[in-house]
Amino acid sequence: MNPYQSLPVRAFWRPAVAEPDPLDIEDVWRPKFALGQDDPVVTAGSCFAAQIGRALLDSGMNWLNAEPAPPGLTRQQQQERGYGAFSFRTGNIYTPAVLRQWLSWAFGHARPPEEAWAEGDRFFDPYRPAIEPEGFVSPADMLKAREVTLDAIRTAVTTASCLVFTMGLTEAWRDAADGTVYPACPGTVRGTFDADRHTLRNFTFSEAHRDMTEAIAMARLANPGLRVLLTVSPQPLTATATGAHALPANGYTKSVLRAVAGQLALEDPGIDYFPSYELITGPVFGGRFFGPNHRTVTTEGVDFVMRHFVAGLQQLPAEPQPANDPSARPGDAACEDAVLDYYSPR
Repeated sequence: MNPYQSLPVRAFWRPAVAEPDPLDIEDVWRPKFALGQDDPVVTAGSCFAAQIGRALLDSGMNWLNAEPAPPGLTRQQQQERGYGAFSFRTGNIYTPAVLRQWLSWAFGHARPPEEAWAEGDRFFDPYRPAIEPEGFVSPADMLKAREVTLDAIRTAVTTASCLVFTMGLTEAWRDAADGTVYPACPGTVRGTFDADRHTLRNFTFSEAHRDMTEAIAMARLANPGLRVLLTVSPQPLTATATGAHALPANGYTKSVLRAVAGQLALEDPGIDYFPSYELITGPVFGGRFFGPNHRTVTTEGVDFVMRHFVAGLQQLPAEPQPANDPSARPGDAACEDAVLDYYSPR
């Protein structure tokens, strides 16, 4: 006997991946820990992460919305203002560094900057540039709104049974003056780019691992029983500022993030990895789940990933799930990264 003779079918590429119809591939994810129907689950991360909150609601689980929209807003207005996409109104969090930054502000480990970006007579939050399309009437109103979000982060983290975080990028822009990390390059979504102040950082494995480790430690300091489920967004980056070609630059980004997620899951029994990245980008799928731009994940792809997600949680075959009331679902997240395509040569 050797170890391979007693392995199940799911361990072998040919019968588990190559031979079935790709849509019939099953038993891809076996969660390390159980989540009950009433366990509060918090979601954050890149725009693909918004699909997870929707899947949780559709499957009857307890997705925690710690910062609901105020009364009187239409569904479109809620989406435009960043309500309901994630458990709190931070906008997209593409990197572990930005997650660590938000948690450090929320739990008093660091003080957030008070700078506001002015455009005419309106003001925008440099760290949430897309959440108010018309801006705030004053810097004080901007900071007041940010405090609401920081309070929502505290509520979400201290209440949650599980934090689901989707990593999307390794490239980010930092403020050389104070070391803070922006969610998008200044001068793209909002603000003005200053080459002397705004510096590119393409995070390494060790840096991303450190930031994610510190973020989880801060969250668990407030909630010792918190479990973490990591995913990697399958959507390629829109553009790279590293000087590399976009194709290998994307390979670097996703390789680093996937390795970080895998390493953390190996190190900690309370951290798991869900393979949304592999379920979209695996060679057996032949790019079928990407739109014509080979970047945007189609509705079919999203549904396929979410069926596996729900099936894993419930330990069921990955069959299509009936949808609940769409008005109760989280909204789609606007992808700040996608705005970079505006600057591509035509």
